[in-house]
Amino acid sequence: MKNSRGRHFAALFLLPVLVSFSFAAEARVFRAGAATSNITPQLGEGIVGNFTIPPATHVHDELHARCLALDDGATRLVFVVVDSVSVNREVFDSARRVIERDTGIPAGNLVMSATHTHSATSARGRDAMAMRNPPGEAAERSPLDDYQSFLARRIVDGVKRALNNLEPARIAWGAGQVPQHVFNRRWVLKDGKTAVNPFGGQDRAVMNPGSRPDLERPAGPVNPEVYFVSVEAKDGRPIAVLGNYWLHYVGGVPTGHISADYFAVVADRLQQLLGADRQDQPFVGLLANGPCADVNNNNVAQPDRRKYAPYEKMRLVADDVAREIARVRAGLRHQDWVELRAAHAELVLRTRRPDGDAVEKARRVLARPATVSPIHRLEKNYADRVVSATEWPETLSVMVQAVRIGGLGVAAIPFEVFTETGLEIKARSPFPDTFTIELANGGYGYLPTPAQHALGGYETWLGTNRVETAASDKIVAKLLELLAEVKRGSEGRP
Repeated sequence: MKNSRGRHFAALFLLPVLVSFSFAAEARVFRAGAATSNITPQLGEGIVGNFTIPPATHVHDELHARCLALDDGATRLVFVVVDSVSVNREVFDSARRVIERDTGIPAGNLVMSATHTHSATSARGRDAMAMRNPPGEAAERSPLDDYQSFLARRIVDGVKRALNNLEPARIAWGAGQVPQHVFNRRWVLKDGKTAVNPFGGQDRAVMNPGSRPDLERPAGPVNPEVYFVSVEAKDGRPIAVLGNYWLHYVGGVPTGHISADYFAVVADRLQQLLGADRQDQPFVGLLANGPCADVNNNNVAQPDRRKYAPYEKMRLVADDVAREIARVRAGLRHQDWVELRAAHAELVLRTRRPDGDAVEKARRVLARPATVSPIHRLEKNYADRVVSATEWPETLSVMVQAVRIGGLGVAAIPFEVFTETGLEIKARSPFPDTFTIELANGGYGYLPTPAQHALGGYETWLGTNRVETAASDKIVAKLLELLAEVKRGSEGRP
């Protein structure tokens, strides 16, 4: 009897603990929801991404803001991927303020990025070269143009719809290999060989060099991997896949056509491959661009002589990327719950400032009659950029961001980032798996490493690049701090 009463007492003593543990386990529900917002502009607006800006005359495929919301019960994260060559920070910030006000999601938990399609109209405002600092109050004082305002509203709508679609879900992530479409587009010339740049200087590196005989080697690495996050409903129905492939864009779009490029084709193919066509709620595919400022899909070493019809090559690339994601995804075990965390920081960078001699030279170039032969075909374009740079602020505050999805780390950078920078973040990250999203939370041009700056070339020219030579090193250091912060988790443990 005594022993019986003792066992009974022990059971009663443990009951509250067991009940508490059971309640915590039941309360820990992971949810996900996704949606799209149509952001296609009207015809007649200029298509940006090249040095000429033709008016849009046809919509080949609609542009979207693709939204994925994740909720671990304590933290909500939202990814927004916008079909645009680049989106100014003030547009994203305008959307952020409304989302934070209406949903309570902290602004730092919203990861917004542009795909870098070169077949969309501008979300950069009336003066694409303008830079404002600080971004907060100045952005509020600077009115958005009509398309920027429309885009911000549609981002808000997409996020709200994704939140409306939240449901119990499972999550997984993985990586596949798609090496056949990524090639470094910058080549170093042989010793003693240089190429003239628009400022009259000499570069050792050349972008898209063609078949010139004095090429020595690619100037940097490529990343063959495609990363992705997959979420599915409890019944196995695909909700969304967020991919990340480090390829600039594909192109092959006729002049005047609006297109989301291969990014949207990947999303469409995933819907087909996963058997998610016409389901309710609709499946959403997202492909956020990774560090690919120096990468395209043209193999300089072994040129592809095939002539592609419009849109043919982007479909080929997209099919390979989507098939590899679907193949790897089929072997993954989706988890019922993972912890979500987010951290961000404002990083102040110095801007590049032309000296008086450079400005005077640029003004002489701009005043020169058209009958004078230029030293470079883009001489006047960059003379104009040099003059514009005199109005840039001396420093620029940019937002860098890190999020945790279980054992996965994601970094976000508001520049066109070189692949070697993304690989460095991956190698030094405290997470076993890490990928980087570029053109996130704004777009401030190219971000060469110091070593790439020394080689010169298009991506390093003043106007293409706007910030100090050491900017990439500073951004990597800050992101590693943020990744370590989110890795510690909600209880301070790794």
